[in-house]
Amino acid sequence: MARRTEPPDGGWGWVVVLSAFFQSALVFGVLRSFGVFFVEFVAAFEEQAARVSWIASIGIAVQQFGSPVGSALSTKFGPRPVVMTGGILAALGMLLASFATSLTHLYLSIGLLSVEKVEAGSVKENTQGYTAMKYPSQDCIPGSGWALTFAPTLACLSCYFSRRRSLATGLALTGVGLSSFTFAPFFQWLLSHYAWRGSLLLVSALSLHLVACGALLRPPSLAEDPAVGGPRAQLTSLLHHGPFLRYTVALTLINTGYFIPYLHLVAHLQDLDWDPLPAAFLLSVAAISDLVGRVVSGWLGDAVPGPVTRLLMLWTTLTGVSLALFPVAQAPTALVALAVAYGFTSGALAPLAFSVLPELIGTRRIYCGLGLLQMIESIGGLLGPPLSGYLRDVTGNYTASFVVAGAFLLSGSGILLTLPHFFCFSTTTSGPQDLVTEALDTKVPLPKEGLEED
Repeated sequence: MARRTEPPDGGWGWVVVLSAFFQSALVFGVLRSFGVFFVEFVAAFEEQAARVSWIASIGIAVQQFGSPVGSALSTKFGPRPVVMTGGILAALGMLLASFATSLTHLYLSIGLLSVEKVEAGSVKENTQGYTAMKYPSQDCIPGSGWALTFAPTLACLSCYFSRRRSLATGLALTGVGLSSFTFAPFFQWLLSHYAWRGSLLLVSALSLHLVACGALLRPPSLAEDPAVGGPRAQLTSLLHHGPFLRYTVALTLINTGYFIPYLHLVAHLQDLDWDPLPAAFLLSVAAISDLVGRVVSGWLGDAVPGPVTRLLMLWTTLTGVSLALFPVAQAPTALVALAVAYGFTSGALAPLAFSVLPELIGTRRIYCGLGLLQMIESIGGLLGPPLSGYLRDVTGNYTASFVVAGAFLLSGSGILLTLPHFFCFSTTTSGPQDLVTEALDTKVPLPKEGLEED
């Protein structure tokens, strides 16, 4: 491909959007529909909600904490082989999870980290009364596979678009809403016919399609910017970049409460005496609204003048308010209305969260910046679901869980107010290169050898 000085804003970029669409469906669509398995795991392993919540939270955290690894490997080898490898790991992890005999096996197969030590080859009698075979405790895992797929793909997409970046990102992430709409009732149907072990086998087959998505990636060949430097210089400049650090803290707080409804809403509705299938269908209602929100938000992000951060703050605030109102609603009509509101606003903030980053640090640092951002915000993904489950165990309901989740999003929204040019209402604002230049002009001790070698 011919070298360009600016992103082409189209071309093969639309194929990358298609790849990102299916990847977001197969990663976050599965993750957000995993609340259907939550009730099954609680019953099968006879564990408390807080301990079972670690399964999804570890998967979320590993996907984000391992993103710098995917970004670094993509910088060296390109995103295509990295994403294809991640797809194989994700499918293998779900496959091994279907043979789990304890929660620890699920921690290792669906997540990565173990909260308790289990000897390899342990044997446990399950709830059906038979003794299971021996399985090793060192499993391959979807968490690490997801880490190798999502960040490199979004970074590749950002390199293809500039003027239409928000729209392209919004279209790519609509896969999350569409898959959440179909996966939640589909998984519930699988559970009723094949139990959770057979269901995980079929989810493993779905995850294998990530390999085909990775094969479609082809990053554009952009003219190099000598001021950017190598990975070490980029990392050093980002760690001294005040707006980037504040933005990272904001997204970490947002991430702490963002996934709570998709993990615990079904259980909350069952506490209100809802049947499992209608409860799972409410997640589908939220997913439809999420799908619309992502497209509308992507279009507004490119059409509305001024920094995208303002729109991100608006959607984040509305998401936090809708989360906090879930315990107040008791009637089915009110719960459906809140599900629609939460789905739309939470879907709307997702593409803008990735569109803001190139405005802060520029596209030349996007691989390093996105990986570092996801690594730090993984703290929120790791702690949010177990905290929600712990509050459920202590209080006996999910009221405190949803209120605290909403408070986290509102706190992150407040930090967004401190980002550059937030209160600038002129039609033109400083572009990403201006912000990068400002960061480089500060007296940052960059490694001399890193700049010279790279």
